[in-house]
Amino acid sequence: MDVSSGLRNTVLRARDGMSVQDRQELSGVISQKVLQLKELTAATTIFIYVDFRSEVQTHLLIAELLRQEKRVVVPVTLVKNKTLLPVQIHDLAQDLVPGYCLIPEPRPALREKQLVAAVDIETIIIPGSVFDERGGRLGYGGGYYDRFLAVEAPQARRVGLAFNLQVVDNLTLQKHDQILDLVVTEKRIIQGTR
Repeated sequence: MDVSSGLRNTVLRARDGMSVQDRQELSGVISQKVLQLKELTAATTIFIYVDFRSEVQTHLLIAELLRQEKRVVVPVTLVKNKTLLPVQIHDLAQDLVPGYCLIPEPRPALREKQLVAAVDIETIIIPGSVFDERGGRLGYGGGYYDRFLAVEAPQARRVGLAFNLQVVDNLTLQKHDQILDLVVTEKRIIQGTR
């Protein structure tokens, strides 16, 4: 096991160990900070992950962005191509079904008619396992977001969401690991060095 895998496992165990109540409360604090970012207020098309397991929760954030009539785009994971498909949603309850690894994603009927061009995405809100003080990020090992950021949507502002316990001083990154513009935790907003 390399250093990154060991660190990822340790941090994810700590995140998984948070109580449901703490996760909900801190996710609420993070969501409020995110809603005030100029990267969000100025954007019309926002790509955002749908939370899964112990990630920072995004359902309330998505609901608020829909209420503000933003163009809300969420990923479909394409395992064969190892990439993400950006699909617009209008209704959290109606538009999502369990997808890859049971992660909620847009139902198949929406994937063609509500597909969004990656070049139209202004801000991407990204999950991850570990983040650092320069906006470095370790995902979950599949490279889906790194590829999407580097190849499909390099123009988009990149905002990582994390609980403070997921932030370390300095990650050892691979050359394909993408740096973020901002990392938002319940305690602070880290300016990335991209």
